[in-house]
Amino acid sequence: MSRYSDIPIVKTPNNKNIYTNIKYPDIPLSESDLYILCNSTDRYDKLALSYYGDSSLWWVISIANNASSQDSLFPPLDVYIRVPQNPVDIISNFNKLNNISIKLVSTNFSLSNNSSNNNSNNSISTGY
Repeated sequence: MSRYSDIPIVKTPNNKNIYTNIKYPDIPLSESDLYILCNSTDRYDKLALSYYGDSSLWWVISIANNASSQDSLFPPLDVYIRVPQNPVDIISNFNKLNNISIKLVSTNFSLSNNSSNNNSNNSISTGY
């Protein structure tokens, strides 16, 4: 699912089409959040595919960790990052903030690491 597909497009004075500003929801800490230690093979899209079953949700993990650069799919190395376990609520809040009336196609997210990467040994499930 592309988070830009229903973002309104406006014309600039130069007659160029641009997306309107996108707003991202705050992602509060939750006791169900997972914390994983990132290694050199990790990318936000691969983590989203592993934990949510959808690589396009990479931005959820990135925003939850206040990634300093939203133009990179690479999390910082050797740092624990938070993987929120409530992507449905986060997507719903994103849609509300951006006036998008989309129904989620699937709410059947895989909330555990099903990949073969090494993070399975590096994840911890703790509260705040």
